[in-house]
Amino acid sequence: MIERQQCLLTGATGYVGGRLAPRLLADGLSVRALARTPSKLYEAPWLNDANAEVMRGDLSDLDSLLQAFDGMDVVYHLVHSMSTESDFAEEERHSAHNVAEAARRTGVRRIVYLGGLHPENSPLSEHLASRAEVGEILIDSGIETIALQAGTLIGSGSASFELIRHLSERLPVMTTPRWVHNKIQPIAIDDAMHYLRQAATVEVPESRTWDIGGPDVLEYGDM
Repeated sequence: MIERQQCLLTGATGYVGGRLAPRLLADGLSVRALARTPSKLYEAPWLNDANAEVMRGDLSDLDSLLQAFDGMDVVYHLVHSMSTESDFAEEERHSAHNVAEAARRTGVRRIVYLGGLHPENSPLSEHLASRAEVGEILIDSGIETIALQAGTLIGSGSASFELIRHLSERLPVMTTPRWVHNKIQPIAIDDAMHYLRQAATVEVPESRTWDIGGPDVLEYGDM
């Protein structure tokens, strides 16, 4: 009998994590969701699965991660800060180092990270630069790491998608900021889910980043 892969999921209360958990369970994997406030997940339908559980933990608290990571094969790191506070990048950096250290100490086989798609050798926003740095920390951790770099996620409920839909429905004519001319490569949420699901078990030659995006490159304004 083949043992189930044990997956720990950070960010299970978020848009991506909340959709990924039931899909991993459907794939025959076990899911342990990490949450600072477990009660936020108690009504999630997928927690009724016998192979799902939620454990209290905080990415800033290494001891809590050591307990939660124990016995896990794969750790999904899906938590991103949307804060505009000056220290948000330091918080993400600290969390990434804790994830890497806990994975090393507990024998986690693989880390899967979802970051942001970005051009090489170009100035990045503070948030994109932080996402890229987190990916580098995890890749350099010594734990096999798959760092997926995704474009704008297109799907009902996605923050970026809902913002665009709200603006286009409410304001047929508007004065726009310069960033609407930035190039993007959006990806459907179902396609992003495919890559995340496969990342738990697919064989890879080395720890590295993979860019994931849809077939179209366009400006925000065009989308």
